[in-house]
Amino acid sequence: MAIEAKAKAAPQKPKVSPSEFVRQVRAEMAKVAWPTRRETITTTIMVLIMTALLSVFFLGVDQVLGRFVKFLLSLAA
Repeated sequence: MAIEAKAKAAPQKPKVSPSEFVRQVRAEMAKVAWPTRRETITTTIMVLIMTALLSVFFLGVDQVLGRFVKFLLSLAA
């Protein structure tokens, strides 16, 4: 019953016409601080470097854990 009361008490969102929606979207897009080309390139390079470093790290962790599991399995045999 409590859930039904909350659902009924929730305020209805006002309907917005398509033209008003487009006006609101344009107003919000004008507020966006777009990155410069240099910032975009720098960020992309940093992401690629971090991806490469993390892939090498996880490759190492996978190798170590794999060898550890093989060692444990060899003890059981």
